[in-house]
Amino acid sequence: MAHDIAALAAELTAMARADHRSAVHANSEDPAEQLAWRRLTARHGDRLGEIMNEHGWPTAELFGEEAARAAWLIAQHADRQLDVQRRALRLMEQAVSEGAAGPRELAFLSDRTLVNEGRRQIYGTQIAGVKDGAPVPWPCEEPERMDALRAEVGIEPFDTYVARFSTA
Repeated sequence: MAHDIAALAAELTAMARADHRSAVHANSEDPAEQLAWRRLTARHGDRLGEIMNEHGWPTAELFGEEAARAAWLIAQHADRQLDVQRRALRLMEQAVSEGAAGPRELAFLSDRTLVNEGRRQIYGTQIAGVKDGAPVPWPCEEPERMDALRAEVGIEPFDTYVARFSTA
């Protein structure tokens, strides 16, 4: 079992590295690059689904910190596989409630899933676009409470966060 987990952890981290290398193609003008990105994230989402079927959420305790972070990244980018994203969210919620996963990553995955469902996000982690050189979040459920909710899960205030991406 331990060897199996070690092999899966290595597989997850390799998928995350491939994801990082290919992420530049996500918003490419080149349709072939966009398609390659979609295929990669779909393959990774399918594989994460198989791993979750067998082991539940890949926690740091069981898989190691790097592999757990990789699983979260793969779930984040499974945008065209809402079933995988929703299942990852449910399993991660359970892991957070047991102290086996972090609320910060859960907040990002929660917002990403809500936006993909066409709903309002909670923490303002998902950016819709740029207006006057400043990133603008997708609509939020309670925009006036966004920074307080972010603080509860260890995310910096929105203005601090977006200042890093601002082109103004």
